Order: sequence, then structure tokens, then C-alpha cells
Amino acid sequence: MKFGVFDHLDRGRVSIQEHFENRLKLAEIYDRAGFYAYHIAEHHGTPLGMASSPSVFLAAVAQRTKKLRFGPLVYTLSLTHPIRIIEEVCMLDQMSGGRLELGIGRGSSPYEMGYFGVNAENSGKLYIESFDVVMMGLKSRVINFEGEHFNFKNVPVELECVQKPTPPIWYGMSQPHAVPWAAQNNVNIVCNGPSAPVKAITDRYKEVWTPGPQTPHQEMPKMGLGRHIVIAETYDKAYALGKKGFDKWYQSLQHLWRANGNPMTKYSIPEDYDAAVKGGIVLVGTSAQVLEQLQREIDISGVNYILTRFAFGDLSLEESQFSLESFEAEVMPAFDQEQALA
Repeated sequence: MKFGVFDHLDRGRVSIQEHFENRLKLAEIYDRAGFYAYHIAEHHGTPLGMASSPSVFLAAVAQRTKKLRFGPLVYTLSLTHPIRIIEEVCMLDQMSGGRLELGIGRGSSPYEMGYFGVNAENSGKLYIESFDVVMMGLKSRVINFEGEHFNFKNVPVELECVQKPTPPIWYGMSQPHAVPWAAQNNVNIVCNGPSAPVKAITDRYKEVWTPGPQTPHQEMPKMGLGRHIVIAETYDKAYALGKKGFDKWYQSLQHLWRANGNPMTKYSIPEDYDAAVKGGIVLVGTSAQVLEQLQREIDISGVNYILTRFAFGDLSLEESQFSLESFEAEVMPAFDQEQALA
């Protein structure tokens, strides 16, 4: 079991400058604590995400950390020109000595995509073509491509990644039918929501995936599950802190949808905080209690990677840092012991 971090960089109560600096301070702790990777979201025109240009923020992460891997989860390919993505991916991988994790996706908010003139009718084709161009540009020095939206002839690629043929690829997943493509291409996946439905996805992944003939000892790609985590000296204190952070975070999650008179009703994370805690979406309590809750979520879902979230809503830096450092000292070692005994 490995642990990473997922961060919307959603707006809290502090200034944007302080907000960015606080997240970079936490990234330094993730680095020292031995987390595998730090994943950040891309959002536009909403308090749900302040890292609207993920590469800019990740360039700072690259300079403030030494071992921590990092990346967008995801680059919204339907909103950015693929040559720009290729160049930024190569730069980040070089600047970090090969620590980039490359998340890709189409985009989930029609309102954010609409700001860029992209709608549901063309976003799918844009995404597919952009993905093909990005993969071509990362694997070769010349791009030749003909499509509906992009046409390139002998476009030179001067930059390249440290990691060959590409950095590890990540993709968000909510349905088992999408598993074969990911498993056959060694794509890491991330799931949200209740653990029970995730089991169908992880079972299918384990069924389909096989190591390549040239890499018989290859590790299975990561199958991740995202969870909000709040640790305090008592359960009641952790519960209260979690409610403060979760309610503010959920308000940001729904912001654009509600502003357009169309609140999301099918999102996999409930708005009701009590339901989110009871459903294992938010893990709260002492370190021992969170360890027990986390183990239950892992057992139910069948994942091999947990994306923790210690900073969300209007939790202060100190409150997030207490959860993070408690998790490092008293939760992560329990899984190291499990692996040693296996």
C-alpha cells in the first residue's frame, strides 16, 4: 500500500498568496514523510481550484521537494493546445529529475469548458485527438497528425522527458467498462465515492491487467481511492474540524453548478457531512480510529493506493499539518509493518 495526496487547492479563508504558500509548506512535509506523489486538480472560474494553470504551481513544487513525485490530476486536454501540454510536461519532468505523474482527462464541468468555447458535443473528440497528439509528441521528435480539430505536419519536438517513453499516466474512473483500456495500457486509475462500487473496478482491473512480455516483474499500476482525513486528539474535535472543512469544500464543489441553477445531484460524494462520515468518504478521529476506518475502506474497495486529503475547505495550515503529521507518525507505519510481515 502506498499513499499519495490529492489536492483541489480549493479556496479557504486566507489570501491567495498565503494559500499557495501554505500548500507548498505541506508539499515539503509530504516529501519528508515519504508520500509517493502529490496530485492537483485543474479548475477554472471557481473557488474549487486555485491551480488553474497546474504547471505553474507544480514548477514551484518541483523546486521545494526532492523525492516527492507530483502531477496534475488531471490536465484538462480539451481546454489546452496539445503542443503546449507536451512542452510543459517535458519541462516539468526535466526540472524535477523525472518525478512527473501525468494525469489526463476530458473535463467534467460544462460551465468551465464553456468559458473556453468547448461544449459536450466537441469535448470528446478534442480530448481524444489531443491525447493522441500528446502521446506522439512525448514519444517522438516529430509530430505528424491529421484529425478533425488538429492537423500537424513535421512539427519538431525539441524537448523530451526524463522518463521514457512517457511519465506514468493517470486517469479518473467511475465505471468498470472503462477498465480494459487502462489495464492494457498500464494506466493508473483513481476513484472517488463509496468503496463498495469501487470494488467492481479494482476486481476488473486485476482480471484484465498482465505484465508486459519485456517486463515480467512489473508492478501492477496503482488503483487509487481518494479520502478526506482529519485527525485530532479526540474524535469529537476531529469530527468538528472535519465538518468545518468539508462544508466549505462542498460549497466550492457545487459553486458553478448552483450559480447556474443546476446543482449536481449525482455526485458520488454526499453533501450531508454525517452521511459522508458514515459512508467512509471522510475519515475522522484519533490516529487509531482513522487507521481502523482506513483499513476498512481498503478492504472493501480493493485498492492499492490511497490519495489522502488533509487540506480542504477552510481548515487552517496548523489543523491540516496536525492531521498530516499524525498520519505520518501513527498510521503509515502500520502499513509498513503489514508489508514486512507479508
